[in-house]
Amino acid sequence: MQTPKALFFDVFGTLVDWRTSIAREAEAILKPLGHSLDWIAFADAWRDEYQPAMDEIRSGRLPFCKLDVLHRRNLERILPGFKIAGLPEDTMRNLNLAWHRLDAWPDSAPGLARLKKQCRIAPVSNGNISLMVDLARRNGFPWDAILGSEIAGDFKPKPRVYLAACEALDLPPGDCMMVAAHSSDLASAARSGLRTGHIARPDEHGPGKGEAAPAVPVDVFGSNLEDLAGKLGL
Repeated sequence: MQTPKALFFDVFGTLVDWRTSIAREAEAILKPLGHSLDWIAFADAWRDEYQPAMDEIRSGRLPFCKLDVLHRRNLERILPGFKIAGLPEDTMRNLNLAWHRLDAWPDSAPGLARLKKQCRIAPVSNGNISLMVDLARRNGFPWDAILGSEIAGDFKPKPRVYLAACEALDLPPGDCMMVAAHSSDLASAARSGLRTGHIARPDEHGPGKGEAAPAVPVDVFGSNLEDLAGKLGL
């Protein structure tokens, strides 16, 4: 296969373990305040609001806003279900910024460094720029650029998000590859003319509750990011 000129990456779930990271952060912030709950269930509940909140914007019912804003709205929506109320504003803000402190899967940073030797690399995430910068600094992601929803003014899987990333690097879609652990993301990228690479993250939503293999046709797939690099000849 001809090596892509640019590789674009999904981030939540593909490069970082949002589930255990959010559970850890929530416990660290809320337990000292006297709250005791199922921290993993809290992380799952917060994440479950992710797609419905973005649908409000993708449909045009609400104007575009950064994911940080949506995460805050979603946090306020789930707290009553865990019998949490009256948190100080600084606590709410710190808890919302937990998404800026997610830990990477072990292969993510070394895999990105290997891929960067021959390809331009950038996130094409629904996360806002400051969120992507903080995750990169925390985990050593060596991006060439920060692309995605904030430069497109919309959320994946809208075609504009993928195409705006290609345009930002002055490349046709066929010279770019979207890399993700989610078949739906890759199917949407393929419809926009990008090549596709799948990464297995079988435990993203809990043991055995992630994608171990792609559910749609892809150009290449790997058991992790370094395996993908090897299959691309990098």
